[in-house]
Amino acid sequence: MRVMHLSLGLLMIAGLMLLPAGCARTPSPVPAVPAASLSLTSPAFAPGQPIPTRFTCDGEDISPALNWGEPPAGTRSFALIMDDPDAPAGTWTHWVLFNIPADARALEEAVPALETLSSGARHGKNSWGRLGYGGPCPPAGTHRYFFRLYALDVSLDLSPGAARRDVQSAMQGHILAQGELMGTYTRR
Repeated sequence: MRVMHLSLGLLMIAGLMLLPAGCARTPSPVPAVPAASLSLTSPAFAPGQPIPTRFTCDGEDISPALNWGEPPAGTRSFALIMDDPDAPAGTWTHWVLFNIPADARALEEAVPALETLSSGARHGKNSWGRLGYGGPCPPAGTHRYFFRLYALDVSLDLSPGAARRDVQSAMQGHILAQGELMGTYTRR
């Protein structure tokens, strides 16, 4: 009986010693939120407000103009990801644009869906498998659409058409600041 208690005691101590090793965090595939922030706005809609129909699948399906503030020193490029976390099948990516020049402070309305823009910015693929912006088009109800702009200390060594996950992976460890703008949309 005493041997059994001793064995159980040793097993409990060994288990407690191994517990911290099992609790170690694994790196997240999504870039960590940096301490610095960027202001990100649109003249088309206020934060948390409805996105006008012309920027959706019920309208012209063009991208809204976006403006942002001064990035931190050392910014070499920006990346933009727009998504809908309320999509029935999980987060739906509407727009991926990377290698936006560091001196840019805005994107004009109706950014063309070219592989590479005249500025050198490159489009990644959205969840429809297309390049460029795909506007809000929820199947039902009101959805939220997040525009996230990242100031990076590198230009990403990725080809046009890169998947969102590849852009996010390449950004890891290079995010200096982040800005976020959320708008909503409900289909008519």
